[in-house]
Amino acid sequence: MSGKVLNMDELKKILINKGVKPSIQRLKILEILLKKGHPSVDDIYRALIDEIPTLSKTTIYNTLNLFLEKGIAQAFTIAGDNELRYEYLNSPHAHFKCTKCGKIYDIELNCDVFIKKEINGFRINKALVYFEGICNECQNSKIS
Repeated sequence: MSGKVLNMDELKKILINKGVKPSIQRLKILEILLKKGHPSVDDIYRALIDEIPTLSKTTIYNTLNLFLEKGIAQAFTIAGDNELRYEYLNSPHAHFKCTKCGKIYDIELNCDVFIKKEINGFRINKALVYFEGICNECQNSKIS
């Protein structure tokens, strides 16, 4: 859902439906998750600090932890990165990281492994799939 822009009423509805009281900080953090796709805490902080000067990283961490608990967002890391990334929890998908530009993309997979609750007797709590390579933009770029 990266890049999706919702109005404040739609954002409020998402939070209320998950049992979360919609404060301005929570609404703005949710908006960033929907717009930017895969931001770190630092990315969210930089995106919002001019608009909300009283915002602290602690508030961002607490909000993201609440979103994780309520099933609004999920957190993941990409091999080689030291930062935890967050995204709005939508349909199951894989991630692709471009080794040239560093961007992370969502990749839709038609695979029933995402809906399985058990494989070979192992209970599945979360499925994360990650690919690495060079994105189309970098492949088509004239700059090496």
